[in-house]
Amino acid sequence: MKKTFKIILSYLLITFNSNVFSVENNQANILKIGVLAPFSGEFKELGQTILYSVNLALHDINDDSIKIYPKDSGYDKKRVVEACKEFQEEGIKIIIGPIDSSFTKEIKNFENLIFLSLSNMGSGIDKNIIMMGINLESQLIAIKKFINNQKRKKTIILYPDNNNSKHVEKEIKNVVFKNAKLFKYSSDSKILTGQIEKLTNYKRRKINLNARIKKLEESDLPKDIRELNLLKQKYTLGKVNFDSVVIIDFGNGLKSILTSLAYTDVSEKDILIVAANQWFDDSILSETSIKSFYFPSINLKNFKRFNKKFLKNYEYKPSEITILSYDAVGLIYYLWKNNIKINTASDFNFKKEIKAKIGKFKISDNKVLQKLEIYKLEENKFIKNKP
Repeated sequence: MKKTFKIILSYLLITFNSNVFSVENNQANILKIGVLAPFSGEFKELGQTILYSVNLALHDINDDSIKIYPKDSGYDKKRVVEACKEFQEEGIKIIIGPIDSSFTKEIKNFENLIFLSLSNMGSGIDKNIIMMGINLESQLIAIKKFINNQKRKKTIILYPDNNNSKHVEKEIKNVVFKNAKLFKYSSDSKILTGQIEKLTNYKRRKINLNARIKKLEESDLPKDIRELNLLKQKYTLGKVNFDSVVIIDFGNGLKSILTSLAYTDVSEKDILIVAANQWFDDSILSETSIKSFYFPSINLKNFKRFNKKFLKNYEYKPSEITILSYDAVGLIYYLWKNNIKINTASDFNFKKEIKAKIGKFKISDNKVLQKLEIYKLEENKFIKNKP
């Protein structure tokens, strides 16, 4: 199967380049789009998937005026710089990529180029870089609205103590959560358990339960016996000092938090649990007794259609972020087709809301904000929340 993928990729690269050379004498009516992605090295499969997604977009748009110029970034600063120089030499101004924010410093030096990065590490347009990823600010805006609609008044925002902590704190401050407290936790599971116990007042609630059980065991009254039987099914007695939890984590980190909440007897029946940074991963609940939680994300129907079409054409499931490269092609084409001159990244600002595969988003005031929907993961099913 991998051999087949290599053949397809090679064919696409040859096809793109052949089309470019065939139209060099008619530059005026040509839309040139660069693609900066890793076609070699550790992340080459992601780079290939991005190029396939771009090809799907070209097929759907069906306009021979679009010409794609792929460049291999590998995962190396030197290659990124060399690729950018080649873009300049070939007169390519708008580039889809790179895949993350690791090379921000390098690509900023190419001020006459515009990069539609697939990173989600910021919503603001940073000089010549527009980050198209599902940014945290957009997620927090959707979460804040959801929590307010659910009439929750005491929110705890949990986030890991790592290199992204300051970024998370900055975004939370920008969105302005009322009556919310921040709680930064350790990635060390032993330390984490103790932190969540303290947050939930677990030991005190455990003592309350044991004391109440001991007292009821001394009674023969029917109502006390009924209460005793109910309490023996519990782990604690007493409420926690919050009514909603926002977890800004994913993968194993999210699983650890959900497991710790379940261990300290925090139930989704009583506490609204919302997570960020989710791409419809139905395996999250497989290792915890928490049965459901909510999260903001892109349009699920469109996401499924995109994955189905990609699978049909290339016989494997794409990485989640590659849908962003599909939308990036559509965005660039829309501006070009409507004769909107693009000289700098700021020229991507316009008031109109954009409909894309991911759903609706807007670029205005030098900021990219996605209009995300709230979903509930329950029993391995994704259910769209009704406002």
